[in-house]
Order: sequence, then structure tokens, then C-alpha cells
Amino acid sequence: MLTLHHLNFSRSIRVIWLLEELGIEYDLVKYERDANFRAPSELKAIHPLGKAPVLVDGDLTLAESASILAYIDDRHGDRRFSPPVGSDPAALHDEWLQYVESSASLPIMMTSLGKRMGGLPDGLAKFTGPEVTKTLDYIAAGVGEGPYLMGDALMLADIQMCYILAIAEGAGLLTAHPAVSAYLDRLKARPAFVAATEIGGPLMPPRR
Repeated sequence: MLTLHHLNFSRSIRVIWLLEELGIEYDLVKYERDANFRAPSELKAIHPLGKAPVLVDGDLTLAESASILAYIDDRHGDRRFSPPVGSDPAALHDEWLQYVESSASLPIMMTSLGKRMGGLPDGLAKFTGPEVTKTLDYIAAGVGEGPYLMGDALMLADIQMCYILAIAEGAGLLTAHPAVSAYLDRLKARPAFVAATEIGGPLMPPRR
């Protein structure tokens, strides 16, 4: 049976969501963040990075959300949430899947952290501002007629995208991007997403 090591308020909610979409049985090991909002040291015993998610399947221990999502869908999900192998849609989907953490995450995370810390230095703000706008414009164009990135069907890339958009929403970055806000609302309305947050807790901590 699959074992998922899950940290509250983290990217690992994505994996719970996929497992719930697929209806796969799994063991869930929960960890709580410490007073400094860091992962507990116990996670380092599972994977050297000491972060979540971490998936254990037999002798395989796998970290990083995109890799875990792709592995589960390929090995245990009959690629229900991935386009056909070798197709153009598969290549485009892989671009979206990797884009979330490779490009989209940085300006959104930096802006969100800056808001929590009283603002970013001017030079950094001049970089992140245009990058956030470009990022959210790109996602809005990608959704297009939607309802999802690849059209009518939910895919792994949508599951991967939800966490970073929740951070953007919490930082007030979606106000000027109603199409992205509506897309996030559609993702959060999925019954499997609702179940995932009931099991693993909410995506984000309560606002103060």
C-alpha cells in the first residue's frame, strides 16, 4: 500500500487530492509544523530533504510533488489524469506541470513572503511585480475557455497549480485576475479536493 508523509499547510495536499480522485487506498502519516512554521526534524528520517510530500511505495521513496503525482497516475491510476503518452497534449501538459514550481512559484512566493514581512526591498519589488503579472496573465490565457488548463478534463497540472494559486489569493494577487480566481474556485469545488482538505487540513493557515 502507498504511504504518504504529509505536512500540514504544505504542497502535500496535492497528493492527497489525487489519491482521493483515484479512490486509491493509502496510509497517511501526518506531521505538524513547528513554532517557526518549519517541517519537523522527523521528516529527515523519511527523506534527506526533510520536506513533504514524500511517497513510499515498497522500496521506492519519492519526493517532489510533480514527480509523485506523475508516478501515482502512471503506476496506479491508468494515466487517468494525464494525456496519452507521446502525444502533443502530453508534452504541453508536462510543460504546465513543471512550470508551476520552476517558474510560476518564485515571484508569487517572494511577493507573499514580502507582504508578511512588511514589504520587499525596492529593487526586488521592481522584479517581482511585473513577474507576478506576467505569470497570472499566462495562467489566465492557459485556462482560456477552460474549465481547466488542458480543456474539459482535470489533469495533474491543475492539481499541481492549486497550491501556488492559493498562496497568490492569500496575498491579494488575484484581485486583478478574475479568470484565475474563478479557475481556483473551480479547483477547490472538486469533491476530491474538499475531501483532501478534510483529511489533510486546509491549504493555507488562517489569516491573521
